[in-house]
Amino acid sequence: MESEQSVQQRQTIEVSPEERHEMIAVAAYYLAEQRGFLPGHEENDWQQAVLAIDHMLASMYRHGVSREDYQQAGLKNALRLWVD
Repeated sequence: MESEQSVQQRQTIEVSPEERHEMIAVAAYYLAEQRGFLPGHEENDWQQAVLAIDHMLASMYRHGVSREDYQQAGLKNALRLWVD
């Protein structure tokens, strides 16, 4: 049985500004990929990625998703799983 501290640590996901930036960059890449990498939409891809990542992180925090859970799912799947 997990200790209360272990459960509490598992339920909290926090990311550094650098990790958040990397997540946004990866999400923006996936968005660009979905539209065939056509030029001229990079800013929009980035802004959509910012919204998606921030929403995903807030949702994950609300649902008690741990870093371990996130790492097992991977970013592409996490965006599908934890965005309300």
